[in-house]
Amino acid sequence: MTWAALLERWALVEADLHAEFGIDLDEPGLLTSRTWRWLRTRILGLLSADTRVCRALAPDAERQRPSRPRLRR
Repeated sequence: MTWAALLERWALVEADLHAEFGIDLDEPGLLTSRTWRWLRTRILGLLSADTRVCRALAPDAERQRPSRPRLRR
């Protein structure tokens, strides 16, 4: 999985950030007041939960395993 794959599904990422963490990315100033690490940590958290973006990126067989998906740089 790559960051490009996540960015292609950004609408799912936004919806999941709101559903899982209550983060509304449309809130003015939110992203300018946070670090990249803060956002990255939460996005990676979406990949280890049963979220829209995780289901879209992980084949059925991978979702059966408890291991955490890893992003390639």
